[in-house]
Amino acid sequence: MNRVCLPVVQSFFFALLTVFSLAHAAEPKPAVKPDPAKGEMLYNMGDNARNVTACITCHGPSGNASLPENPKLSAQHGAYIHKQLLNFKNGDRHSPIMEPIAKGMTEEDMQNIAAYLVKSSKPSPGAAHNKDTVELGKKIFRAGIAEKHVPACAACHSANGAGIPAQFPRLAGQHQTYTEAQLMAFRSGARKNSEQMTQIVQRMSDAEIKAVADYVAGLK
Repeated sequence: MNRVCLPVVQSFFFALLTVFSLAHAAEPKPAVKPDPAKGEMLYNMGDNARNVTACITCHGPSGNASLPENPKLSAQHGAYIHKQLLNFKNGDRHSPIMEPIAKGMTEEDMQNIAAYLVKSSKPSPGAAHNKDTVELGKKIFRAGIAEKHVPACAACHSANGAGIPAQFPRLAGQHQTYTEAQLMAFRSGARKNSEQMTQIVQRMSDAEIKAVADYVAGLK
């Protein structure tokens, strides 16, 4: 090969190598499959080095929180748990406890914990306590409040409160205290990570919110 052609060949070779490298780099990396075992370890042990407190401290074994102020997470939809953790991390949802914990978590951590809680799938039963408002709560949950343009909760959360995976959370058996607090937070604007819920709850009274929250606690 003469000396004139050699640089041209070399340039062509390096150009091909560059194109191949860029194409290879642009290939999307396969998503890492969530690991429930790692999620269980982080849930139960936390990670002090990253200020990630063990979830079990507040949410109980396998997500069955005993304190009514803390939500039950067992059998909750993984996509919903992941979204809430992201919202806490990026500031779309506020909690002096959850925000610093979520900020210490990686995307992998969130996916793993969500996978673990879905796999646990043994939520502790709840119960409605106010017999005087059960029928009102049932009516609102199943049929809404037509005169206030409040849709039935069951339309999104299903008739038995199981929710719809990746769209709407499971509510069945959730603590009445926690559900009521979240509905109140949506209404006041303290919680802003669901425009749909904010609009709906603004049309509900305190008594209606309490009735629905109590009814939901008794769903199986």
